[in-house]
Amino acid sequence: MEAPRALCSQLKTLTRLRCEIFQTSYNPKNVRTGAKYLRAHLRGPSMVNYYPKTINLAAIAREFPKMGIVDSREEQRLADVEDRKRRGKGAPKKAKTKADSRRTAKRR
Repeated sequence: MEAPRALCSQLKTLTRLRCEIFQTSYNPKNVRTGAKYLRAHLRGPSMVNYYPKTINLAAIAREFPKMGIVDSREEQRLADVEDRKRRGKGAPKKAKTKADSRRTAKRR
């Protein structure tokens, strides 16, 4: 019975020394530490570099206003918003003061 205990303690000592030498974490009780994920390389930068930059028409139009680039989708959206406003279906006006807000009028 004495031989297995000595072997066990020697293995624990060996593991501790190995962790010190190779600079790994010593975890004798096998507690979850997340070390595997902390050691792994970050995926974000390589993913960002993998995909090409998307062309944003609105940003190009803002950058170069003299070119006269027109975003047809944005023009259609603005026309739809204007049409809804004329029919009374648009977004309500923002309250300038606290007294103007509908919520405070409702609570009274």
